[in-house]
Amino acid sequence: MKIIIKEAKIIDPKSPFNKQIVDVKINDGIIEKIGTNLTSDADYEEIKHSNLHLSQGWFDSSVSLGEPGFEDRETIANGLNVAAKSGFTAIALQPNSYPVIDNQSQIQFVKQKAATTATDLFPIGALTKNSDGTDLAELLDMKNSGAIAFGDYNKNLSNANLLKIALQYVQDFDGLVITYCQDEKIKGSGVVNEGIISTQLGLKGIPNLAEELIVARNLFLLEYTGGKLHIPTISTAKSVELIRDAKTRGLQVTCSVAVHNLVLTDATLTGFDTRFKVTPPLRTDNDRIALISGILDNTIDVITSDHNPIDIEHKKMEFDLAKNGTTGLESAFSALLTVLPLEKIVEKLTASRSLFQVNTAEINERSKANITLFTTDSEWVFAKEHSLSKSKNTAFLGCKMKGKVLGIYNNSKLVLA
Repeated sequence: MKIIIKEAKIIDPKSPFNKQIVDVKINDGIIEKIGTNLTSDADYEEIKHSNLHLSQGWFDSSVSLGEPGFEDRETIANGLNVAAKSGFTAIALQPNSYPVIDNQSQIQFVKQKAATTATDLFPIGALTKNSDGTDLAELLDMKNSGAIAFGDYNKNLSNANLLKIALQYVQDFDGLVITYCQDEKIKGSGVVNEGIISTQLGLKGIPNLAEELIVARNLFLLEYTGGKLHIPTISTAKSVELIRDAKTRGLQVTCSVAVHNLVLTDATLTGFDTRFKVTPPLRTDNDRIALISGILDNTIDVITSDHNPIDIEHKKMEFDLAKNGTTGLESAFSALLTVLPLEKIVEKLTASRSLFQVNTAEINERSKANITLFTTDSEWVFAKEHSLSKSKNTAFLGCKMKGKVLGIYNNSKLVLA
């Protein structure tokens, strides 16, 4: 496939063309030429748009799709198409399907499902068998089959000794352990952030301590064992502080934050709308500001949509009973542009390649074309028609947005939004 992208501003600090407005010619998946006023033959498809920007392809570090087992929520094929139209050329797939992705055959299954798509799928293998926290899964076999990391999605590993063993074991093959942090005993039957809003609504609260206590414990374990640890979707100011301190002490720890925790707060809960029921819960504005500070000073390594489709039968019900989760791929970039500078957004949406040790391709001549196309100037409101997922449980319905994703080019395929 041949395309020419006209008058695009490059956002790529590793590229010699960074912040320049140029034309980009791509031939059969390779960037052929970058320059101004480039011409092309008739067989080149031209892409031209006002305020056009171009960056390395974005990589979402936490996406749930459902298949196998929960195809009514989302399929791999449609989910990857949603990711492509949302600007993501790669996703890390969470293992929370049915059956759980906890062995090499399941890793191979999901990879084969995505073999011919524009968006690359990199599976995360479950850390424990069936993600039940009892015994370690077949970590080495899954690594050899293509798993990029190991974690039990949104499940805290209460057995500290098992986490210690996992951190020691994966060092033999340079593995990465992912540990969601939430003390279930302290959480109890809480469903939202513990604070003024939960008291006003009469909903049981989840204190910040439930997260921070486990973050501190896991950092102590990492200091003892060595190895690499990733803490996903942190939500409190104290968690940012704990991880910042751990990094200054030389620990190999990384962390992520979900888009909704950077943009929304527990103030949205006043209507008892279960679209806002997520885990970790939406916190206060003080926590949100601390998370943004953690992004700006690079304490927080990556931003994720934490895309989690939930079918209507499990979402549109009493708040206490509804499942946690929001879709987020479609809204991620435009929501972030309302709270963060563009260069920092691009940095944090591409940093997962380094986190998961996946090859990256800078925007340069003779490099593989793995790019995202977007604008930054339009303002709009996220509506039902903007939700492309099979499940419509988005927390961003009615939210003001800025900028738009135009599409991606990857694996010699062009997908336009």
